[in-house]
Amino acid sequence: MSRKIPAPVKNPETMPFWEAAAKGELLLKTCRACGEPHFYPRSICPFCGSDDTEWLASRGKGTIYSWSAMRRVPVPYAIAFVTLEEGPTIMSNIVECDFDALRIGQQVEVVFQPAEDGTAVPMFRPAG
Repeated sequence: MSRKIPAPVKNPETMPFWEAAAKGELLLKTCRACGEPHFYPRSICPFCGSDDTEWLASRGKGTIYSWSAMRRVPVPYAIAFVTLEEGPTIMSNIVECDFDALRIGQQVEVVFQPAEDGTAVPMFRPAG
């Protein structure tokens, strides 16, 4: 039995993110004024307040900052904070792994899993 992934909330501001995810690409917003990439996708830079932001592709590689396995549920899963190579830390799931083998600092790579509505949702698996 696989875990059902809830459909994400979409709006006009985040649609480019979900459209890219459908193609297997992870996008980040990056500020043209201060150069900082940020996540979650939004048009105002949380670092300097500028509205001069653009979408840039992430390599989809990162490290586990922190994680926890939810085992007392019908379908166990692991939730984690992943720090991307580009800088932002995002909350996601770790999939395709043995929970007991996960470690803080472990390298991970993005994969896309279908949500209940068919939307491709970025998650991570151990790299390699």
